[in-house]
Amino acid sequence: MATRKPSQLAVTLYTLRDFCNLREDIVRTLARVRAIGYANIQISGKGLMEVHPPDLRKMAEDAGLTIIGSHIALAMFRDGLKNTIWRLHQWECPYAAIPWLPPEERATLEDWKARAREFSALGRVLAGEGITLQYHNHNFEFQKFGGRGGVGGRTGLDVLYRHSDPRWLQAEIDVAWVSRGGGDPAAWCLRVKGRMDQVHLKDWAIVGGEPVWTEVGEGNLNMPAVLRACKAAGVRTYIVEQDLWPATNDPFKSIEISLKNLRKMGMR
Repeated sequence: MATRKPSQLAVTLYTLRDFCNLREDIVRTLARVRAIGYANIQISGKGLMEVHPPDLRKMAEDAGLTIIGSHIALAMFRDGLKNTIWRLHQWECPYAAIPWLPPEERATLEDWKARAREFSALGRVLAGEGITLQYHNHNFEFQKFGGRGGVGGRTGLDVLYRHSDPRWLQAEIDVAWVSRGGGDPAAWCLRVKGRMDQVHLKDWAIVGGEPVWTEVGEGNLNMPAVLRACKAAGVRTYIVEQDLWPATNDPFKSIEISLKNLRKMGMR
């Protein structure tokens, strides 16, 4: 009998954050995620950080889920690196993404260069522990710096990846936020070819003249083109995320729609 290949698809628990506060809620949420059809999860959300790390790993294992990554606030690395590494080891988590930067950390071109140096140094330490450091973008990274009179300049995200060491910092491109920042998601995935093992998939639609989050494949992003670019870039894991779910009012229904659509697009 042929061995079934492991799934490339995952869901970030940030999408289900409102259902990951109390211990019993987390257990039910993980069971529902597995029943929907996901085999892999990314740890993200305040409630999950408050669970004793070995217990959270056991909950995932009992639900039949594999922890493939996590979002870790930069402050956690700065204020408690040893404890954060211990947490990641307890989760058996191979990837840790910095998910956000406060405005004061990204106000100037020099700030972005400083973050590139800092993340490279941090990533080198984590690599020695068997953990890969990533950076997860939003749309603010597409502000340009260094131009004059409205001409020229480079985006913060461009500066970050140009000035960081690709051995120690990977990208975790969020394709919908790239689009929201005026970038080309497929082009950005190709731009970080060889340094992006994981990607965040989400989609945008327009309702009442305003952009809203929607399920993967139900919005206006050219998702087949994005998936082709991800494959060419060497992506291993495709992580579904939806910040809000106005079409369904139910994040579980939303991640189920995204999973079905991705499978229709040939993802396993």
